[in-house]
Amino acid sequence: MNKILIVEDEEAIANLIRINLQHAGYSCEVANDGNTGADMLEKNSYDLCLFDIMLPGINGYELLEYAKSLNMPVIFLSAKGETIDKVKGLRLGADDYITKPFEIIELLARVENVLRRFHKVEQDIRIGDLEINVVARTVKKGGRDINLTCKEFDLLLLFMRNPDRALYREMIYEQVWDSPYMGDSRTVDLHVQRLRRKAGLEQQIESVYKVGYRFRSTML
Repeated sequence: MNKILIVEDEEAIANLIRINLQHAGYSCEVANDGNTGADMLEKNSYDLCLFDIMLPGINGYELLEYAKSLNMPVIFLSAKGETIDKVKGLRLGADDYITKPFEIIELLARVENVLRRFHKVEQDIRIGDLEINVVARTVKKGGRDINLTCKEFDLLLLFMRNPDRALYREMIYEQVWDSPYMGDSRTVDLHVQRLRRKAGLEQQIESVYKVGYRFRSTML
């Protein structure tokens, strides 16, 4: 399980991030000021760090320097959204920069991307009798191999990394097809139908009216 350090002085935001990352299968620890964050970096090893920039005590830029010296990747989460601020953060060594406010699904995608870049993505994800090997890109259900196309695999991976969360069709399209959503939902709907049928997930992938789809981690 990937271990993530969150350093954010606004407790409500820190808790929201922690809860959603834990729900997605990550282990999280939280510090609400820079000094505590530095202490935690000194005592523990993390697969990824999420730092606010404007922190009490040691600021995010200083924490970045410390984390990078320990070979820990860093994503900045900041209300400082001007281009010059983003460029500064990235030039100092941040591996990504997300401007507040942000959608949780975007944060999850950015976290996954940085972990993948540093070869720290978990190899296996299991929900019930469904198992997906991220590196080998294989799927088993009840021990039986399921043959999926590339897009069907990416779609299932997106669902399994966001269990019990209603996902909008446009977000699904942009994440799986890596291009802007143009308003035609037929591509998403067709692939969901095929995935349901191939993997026997007719009940587990449910439609959400006027939204998109939800992947249930448990059956009612």
